[in-house]
Amino acid sequence: MNKLIDQMKTLDPNNPGLWPVPFQLGLCVIILVALLYAGWYFDLSKQREQLAAEVIKEGEHKTTFERKQKRAANLNALKEQMIEMKQSFGDMLRQLPNRTEVAGLIVDVSQTGLSAGLEFELFQPMPEQPSEFYAQLPINIKVNGSYHQFGEFVSGLAQLPRIVTTHNIVIEKSQNSGRLTMSAIARTYRAIEETE
Repeated sequence: MNKLIDQMKTLDPNNPGLWPVPFQLGLCVIILVALLYAGWYFDLSKQREQLAAEVIKEGEHKTTFERKQKRAANLNALKEQMIEMKQSFGDMLRQLPNRTEVAGLIVDVSQTGLSAGLEFELFQPMPEQPSEFYAQLPINIKVNGSYHQFGEFVSGLAQLPRIVTTHNIVIEKSQNSGRLTMSAIARTYRAIEETE
C-alpha cells in the first residue's frame, strides 16, 4: 500500500501518458464517471423537468377531453331539450298579447270582475313597464264584494287565456256597508315586438 502511495507522489500531472497503466485506467474511469454524471445532471435533469411538465399537461388534456366527450355524448339529448325549450318559450310568448290585443285583455279582466258580482270602485290601467322580452301592464283595481266573490274573481283571472297575475292584495271591511273591499294590482304582460 505504501508503494502505491509512493508511486502516486511521483506521478507527473503534466504528463499522464507516462503514468503506469492502472493509474491511466483509473483516471479514464474517473473522467468517464464525471462525464456521465455531468451529462445526466445537465441534460437528463432538464428532460425530466420537461417530462414532468408534459405529464401535467397530459392530465389537463385528458380532463378536458373527458369533459368534452361527456358533452358530446349528451349532445343529442341537449338538442332535443333545446327544441323543447324553444317550443315551450314559443308557447309562452303566444300567451302574451301583442299591442292590439291588450285592450281586449283589459276588457276581459273587467268582465271577469263583473261576472263574479263585484262592484268596481277603481279600474285604472297604469303606464307600461318594459323589460327585455316583455312589458308589464299594471292595473290598479279596487272592488267591493264578498270574500267568495273575490275568490271567484281571482280564479277567473287565472283561467283567462292570457297571463294575468294579481299582486299586493289587501282586503278590508268597507266603511259604508257590511261588504268587503279588495285593493289589488292586476298585471298582464305583452310580448315586445322586434320593431320596438
